[in-house]
Amino acid sequence: MIAKGARRRMSGLLVPGGPQRALIVASFVSRVGNGLFNAAAVLYFTLVVHLPAAQVGAGLTIAGLTGLLAGIPAGNLADRYGPRTVWLTSLAMQAATMAAFVFIHSWVTFTLIATLDRLAATASGAAGGALIARAGGERPAVFRAKLRTFVNLGVVLGTLGAAFAVSVDTRPAYTALILANAASFACAGLIALIGVPDYRPLPRPEEHHRWAVLSDRPFVSFAALYGAMGLQYQTVSLLLPIWLSAHTDAPRWTVAAVYAVNSGVCVLLQSRIGSRVETPRQGGRAFRIAGLLFLVSCPVMALTADVPAWVAPGLAILAVCVHSLGEVWESSAGFALGFGLAPDHAQGQYQGLFGLGFDAGQALAPVVLTTAVLGLGHAGWLLLGVFFAALGAAGPPVAAWAERTRLTSHDTTRAAHGRPDEAPLIDTA
Repeated sequence: MIAKGARRRMSGLLVPGGPQRALIVASFVSRVGNGLFNAAAVLYFTLVVHLPAAQVGAGLTIAGLTGLLAGIPAGNLADRYGPRTVWLTSLAMQAATMAAFVFIHSWVTFTLIATLDRLAATASGAAGGALIARAGGERPAVFRAKLRTFVNLGVVLGTLGAAFAVSVDTRPAYTALILANAASFACAGLIALIGVPDYRPLPRPEEHHRWAVLSDRPFVSFAALYGAMGLQYQTVSLLLPIWLSAHTDAPRWTVAAVYAVNSGVCVLLQSRIGSRVETPRQGGRAFRIAGLLFLVSCPVMALTADVPAWVAPGLAILAVCVHSLGEVWESSAGFALGFGLAPDHAQGQYQGLFGLGFDAGQALAPVVLTTAVLGLGHAGWLLLGVFFAALGAAGPPVAAWAERTRLTSHDTTRAAHGRPDEAPLIDTA
């Protein structure tokens, strides 16, 4: 039984063949580059380029907010001209903008290049989502869960590699990281060009329009819920490290342990849990489970300030294990509903809006978490857990609402074409 269970866990790490393999390898390569750059980016801009931290923050905020504008338009382009074309174009743009970072000397050029980079990244997310939907076939959510396993692994490896450059702390070392990230985008594009088919656009109904996703109220509602629940990512990456450093006596290595545990849990469990969450209804339930797990993890994180220094690391790791399990359920819900509610002919547009909601939540997360939660202390952590649980509780009703609207729409289409006895397209089992 133990061997059988181990085989099931390892099956989540096996790479499929064909276009799925090419997408996994391309995404893995690009995320290794992301890990190399992201771990040292702020140090490069402040210590090497000598930009004040406030200016770096302002530039990144401008870039992040401007980047939101590219989501739906890029998705429309992917639906109209094919997702691979738009994805490859965005990867080429990311390679160029990343390489340009080695030449910046002022805040204006930094902000301009960062903005172009975020526009390209947002476009990449929308087109990449549509490409995943096509390559994933009848089970795009399961494929996306497997893909996320390797994406997480790539980021971890890249982050470990960045530690060398940070320890050297010279301009050539940081420059090497930046150029390696630029090369990772170019390599990812080359892999996709060779291994991923140029999927042609799917036929669109006459009533389709460029902003159709905005009239899909159930999908917009879930995108908003998912964006708000996205605060949980920075709960581990931003809020908990600050809390451990400022409010506990835990040794500094605890922060590194927290990151490692979070990544490890996601790598090991994402595919296994994701394979059980495919339909919108299953996605709604998974979202509720995630909220309940966050309700448990957040107060436990707060308790690290109330225990001896030798207990705090263990308590923090326990909290992060629970939180990471919630993250896996939450992302699986996002894949099931994000792909399952989108019409096949408009996956790009829908993924563009979905990414916009998530990115907006990430942009607001630092302000919300550092002011509201840290400002209230233990009560702030408890309120954060309740907030996540409330969002999760809304998952099943929104999923049921979305299924009803799609069944109604399909029934109307069948009646219009004289096919009243066809089975519904949505699996409500």
